[in-house]
Amino acid sequence: MPHVIVKLAAGRSERQKVRIAEEVTKAILAITGNDEDAVSVSIEDVQPSDWAETVYRPDILGKPGTLYKKPEYTLL
Repeated sequence: MPHVIVKLAAGRSERQKVRIAEEVTKAILAITGNDEDAVSVSIEDVQPSDWAETVYRPDILGKPGTLYKKPEYTLL
């Protein structure tokens, strides 16, 4: 039962968020073989000014063992 959390810089439209959820779901289904009703996707808007404190430090720097795609940027 995969649950995916996507954190995005605030400002994406609802249509973009729906499309992201659809595409993430498709990828999960194609790779895991789960039924679509087992997949959930949430999208969290993050203000760019809060990105370092609420995403970069705790989720990227703080959890390197769970990070399968590293960003090409650094924030301190």
